[in-house]
Amino acid sequence: MYATMLLDSRPWSLLATEKGLCRIVMPNETLEDWHGWISKIAPGVKLEENEQALRQTGMMDWLESYFAGEKTAYTEDIPLDLIGTEFQQQVWKALGRVPYGETRTYGDIAAVIGRPSAVRAVGAANGANPIPVLLPCHRIIGANRKLTGFRGGLEMKRRLLDIEQIEGVTDGGHARFNF
Repeated sequence: MYATMLLDSRPWSLLATEKGLCRIVMPNETLEDWHGWISKIAPGVKLEENEQALRQTGMMDWLESYFAGEKTAYTEDIPLDLIGTEFQQQVWKALGRVPYGETRTYGDIAAVIGRPSAVRAVGAANGANPIPVLLPCHRIIGANRKLTGFRGGLEMKRRLLDIEQIEGVTDGGHARFNF
């Protein structure tokens, strides 16, 4: 099932299974961009719009509060269906523990999950995060305090950091994320 909502004047789509929220599609993406992923994880399943069911997860209200500038934190009250490798899921759970208004580096996350030499793998898992904002991959920055890649684009990453009033992070990142 899916629902689309306007946040910060941009369309965000939420995808869920019977178990819970499985993907947030950011404004620079479309549902069509994710058809391959959907057919891989749920062959033969057809997406059906169901705003009421997604609203019942609590995610829509959580996102509305976040974009209204309310200090929101990760909550286990929102049911998730995280589809990824065991390593990715370890990284994603560590992202959920990064407090609102704070940043961590990829090395910090690697250390937290007990894999201090897996910094690049943490970066890849961070980039594959299916639930951005709730699992705050935007709070993960380079060791030099620069912005790094972000699936939603560096402008969106900066916007999310600004909502949380996170300062001291300088521009950077690969040109392919400048959109």
